[in-house]
Amino acid sequence: MQLKRVVVTGIGALTPLGNNLEDYWNGLINGVSGANMITLFDASKFKTKFACELKNFEATDYLDRKESRKIDRFAQIAIIASDQAVLDAKIDKATINPDRVGVIFGSGIGGLITFQNEVIDFAKGDGTPRFNPYFIPKMILDIAAGQISMRHGFRGPNFAVVSACASSTNAIIDAFDYIRIGKADIVVTGGSEAVVSQAGVGGFNAMKALSERNDGFETASRPYDKDRDGFVMGEGAGVLILEDLDHALARGAHIYCEIAGGGATADAHHITAPHPEGLGAKNVMLSALKDAGMKPEDIDYINTHGTSTPLGDGAELKAITHVFGEHAYKLNISSTKSMTGHCLGAAGVIEAIACIQSIVHGIIPPTINHFTDDPELDPQLNFTFNKAQHRPVNAALSNTFGFGGHNAAVIVKKYVA
Repeated sequence: MQLKRVVVTGIGALTPLGNNLEDYWNGLINGVSGANMITLFDASKFKTKFACELKNFEATDYLDRKESRKIDRFAQIAIIASDQAVLDAKIDKATINPDRVGVIFGSGIGGLITFQNEVIDFAKGDGTPRFNPYFIPKMILDIAAGQISMRHGFRGPNFAVVSACASSTNAIIDAFDYIRIGKADIVVTGGSEAVVSQAGVGGFNAMKALSERNDGFETASRPYDKDRDGFVMGEGAGVLILEDLDHALARGAHIYCEIAGGGATADAHHITAPHPEGLGAKNVMLSALKDAGMKPEDIDYINTHGTSTPLGDGAELKAITHVFGEHAYKLNISSTKSMTGHCLGAAGVIEAIACIQSIVHGIIPPTINHFTDDPELDPQLNFTFNKAQHRPVNAALSNTFGFGGHNAAVIVKKYVA
C-alpha cells in the first residue's frame, strides 16, 4: 500500500507564554519564563506555591458562559485551541467531507479539577449524594475530543489518547497513521492539561517531583543545570491540523511542514523513574527515525523532554549521544519546559509546535535558567543555553516521556513539493 504524505495546515496554542501561536512563539524565542505564584487556588500551605498558569485567560471570553460551566478547564482550553487551529487552516466545512475529518486528542489526567471539587463538596455534606449532573461528562478524559467534534461537526475517527506526559505526542502519531493509511483526510489532534489545583500540586509534591524553589520561581525550571530540583507544573493546550497532502493541495491550504514519522516504546523499568541508561528513549528515537526513513544526520534540532529532574535529564542525554553519535555535537538541543513548565499530557504537542516554528523561522528556542554546569552532563552538547540561536532547520525531533515508562517521539520536516 502506498502511504500518503501528511502535512500540518493549522496550529492553535494556549500556553503559559501566551494564548495564541504568535504570543507563544515570541515568548519562546525571547526566553520568557511562564512561572508565577499560583492564583487558581490558595497554595500558601503547599510545599510548592508557584506554577506556569495561563495568563489573562478567562474561558467566557471565548465560550458561552452557560455552556462553559458544563465543561472542565482542560476541555475548555482544548476547544479554544482547536477553534484557533481550524480557523488557521481555513477549513471550509461546506466543501469537505465531515465523515473523513477526525479528532484524536490526548490528556494525561483530564478533568482532575472537576473530580477534586465534586468529591470535596460531597465530603463537606452529610453523606447524601448530591453531585452535579455534569460531573462525569466534565471529568472523563475523552470529552475534549467529543466536544471538539460536536462543535465542528467532524464525524470521522474520534477518541482520546492517554500515556501520561507522552499523551499528545501519541495522539499526533495516531492521527498521522490514520491519514497516511487513508482512513481520514484531516485529523484535529493535540492535547490539553489543566491540573494546577490542590490535588494536582499536592499529589506531585507528595512524590517529590516538583521544584520547591518558591523564592526564585521564575528560574525554578532549569533543565541540565547542576542545581535543578524538579519540574514546574504547567497548563495549556496545543492543536495541530494534520491533513493528507493531496487533500491540502486540492483546497489550496497553507502548509507549515510535513510529519515525517513517529515512534513509541516503553522503558519497562519503573513507574516514575526513567531507565538509567535511557534505553526506552534510545529505542523511541531510533524507531521514529526508521519510520521517517531518515538518518540521524538529517536531524538539526531536538526539543528534549528535559523536565528539570535530576534523573530524567541525564538519561535522555545518554540516549541522544548513543543514537546520534558524533552528529549529537552538531545538533541544537533545548528544553522549552524551562519557559512553559511541564504541561504534562499537553507537553508533546506544545513542544512539537516549537519544532514546527523552528523550521518555519530558522530559530532554535533556548533552554533558559542555566547558571551552573552539571559535571555529569556532556559539556560539548549544544544545549542552546539562555539565548535563541538562528540556524536553518530542515528536520526536528520532539521527545516526550511519561510515568509508566511511556516514550513517544515525532519528527517534523520542511515541506518540499
